[in-house]
Parts: sequence; C-alpha cells; structure tokens
Amino acid sequence: MHKALQYYTLALAAFLTVAIFASYSGKQGAEEPEKNLNANSIPQVIKAVDLNKPFNFAGERLPMDNFDVAERLDRELLVNTYWHSNTVLNIKNAYKYFPVIERILRENNIPEDFKYLAVAESSLRNEVSPAGARGIWQFMNGTAEQYGLETNREVDERYHLEKSTQAACELLKDYYNRLGSWTLTAAAYNAGLSRIRREMEEQRAETYYDLNLGSETSRYVFRLVAIKEILSHPQDFGFYLDPEERYPPLDDYKIIEVNSSIDNLGDFAREHGMSYRILKVYNPWLLDSSLPNRSGKTYEIKAPK
Repeated sequence: MHKALQYYTLALAAFLTVAIFASYSGKQGAEEPEKNLNANSIPQVIKAVDLNKPFNFAGERLPMDNFDVAERLDRELLVNTYWHSNTVLNIKNAYKYFPVIERILRENNIPEDFKYLAVAESSLRNEVSPAGARGIWQFMNGTAEQYGLETNREVDERYHLEKSTQAACELLKDYYNRLGSWTLTAAAYNAGLSRIRREMEEQRAETYYDLNLGSETSRYVFRLVAIKEILSHPQDFGFYLDPEERYPPLDDYKIIEVNSSIDNLGDFAREHGMSYRILKVYNPWLLDSSLPNRSGKTYEIKAPK
C-alpha cells in the first residue's frame, strides 16, 4: 500500500505539473498576439482612391472608361496622396503663390488648371533641375530669353514670379494655337512642342491619351490632375490645415524703381529698412550682391511696407 501511495503521489504531481504548464502556455499564447499587434501597428489608414467620378483638365474630360487611363490616374493619385510631406508643403505654398498665378492666367485667358503645372514643375519653389531649368515654371535659358526674360550673372527673371508666369502664359498660348488641345499643350510643356507633334504624327494619335510616350511625359497630365484633385479638396485626402498654418502671400510690399547701378545690395537693403535676406526673399531674381545695370534698364524691386 505504501508503494501504491508513492505511485499515486507521483502521478498526481505529474498531472498538476502538466496542467499548470498548459495553463501558463495558453495564457501566453492568448496575450502574445495582442502584445505584438500593439508594438508593431502603424497609426494610419491606407485606402484606395475613389475613381468613380468624372475628371477633367482645363475643361477637357479624361476618358475614364478606358482602363489604361483609369490605372494611370490611379497611380498618380495614390503617389501624391501618400507623399505626405511634399503634399502638405504644396498645399501651404499654394496659398502663398496661387493668388498671383491665378490673376495672370486669367488676364491671359489661360485655364486656371495650369496653376497646377507650376506645382508639378517645381513644387512652387525656385528650383534648379539637373538639365538647368530654373524657377517655379522651370524655364531653360534659351526658352526664357525667347519669351522675354532676362538671364545673366546678376539677374535671372526665371525667378521673378510675375514675369515668369507671364512668359509661361505666352508659351502656353503658342502651344495651344498649334495643338488645339489644352491637354496636349500641358504634355508639350513637359516634352517640347516638336516632340509631341512628331509623336502624334508617327503614332496616328488623336489625343494625349492615345500616345505612347516616355515615362515622365506619359505620367505628366495624370500628375497634374492628381495634384488638382488633392489641392482642391485636401480634406477628402486626409490633409487638414488650419488657416494659421498656411503660408501667407507676399502681397504687402512697395515698389522701388531703380534705373542705375547698385554697388552693394546689402547697403541698398538697409537704406530701405530690410535685411539682405528679406531683399532676396522678395526679389529672388537678383542673383548677385550688386546690380551693375550697364544698360540703364528700369528695375522694380519689392520691399516690405
């Protein structure tokens, strides 16, 4: 009986050990997924973009019943929706620059949608491309001079918002008169007029959407439409900015007319109650620290009031 009691005790101990281990393991197994989920989860919602609506650029409808068109637009909407930092900066800069751009487009009878071309070209910043294009509208030097912009070591009017926007309008009107389509005009701004005309002829294409082009130009108009959708309705795409978070327009300034040389722009800035930095912020087209003005041209320099 003593032996039997020993067997019984050992069996009971073994049973209790297995039961406790199983209970502990089950508890750990139930808690571990939740622990891992909380540690690794990312606090954002990723959704597809709704394509079940009409889209247009400059009043010209996109043929959304064409699966290829729908997929190409979908790509650009998704890329720009989830390119968070750049899109937020574009929204902020739009409040700063769009009032001037919209006014000049309107004065030239250019569709307002072309303001989004400036966003696509430069993100509304005075950038320099690897090919040497400059300014918000990304003019190459030869094209800039063709449309009346001064470019030299001291002055580069590709960085002059009003003058470069007017030059862009003149170019867009020329392209539209030759192509008869604002969509093709936008594509030509990216690829060049001769390239688009040649491809239209060789491919027997009737619209931009019929053309098989290089990656950049093939995406270009779709990118414009995507930027238009997001900047027109930012909250629909998850972007929320309070009014005080927008960049204010630089519209509170006075004009100083200069028709002679300026030896030192730092001294000039001080004389007119601003720093050299602020002088360049208001007048990014002034490239050097002086303005020789050998031709006696009259320049209009902005200064904050």
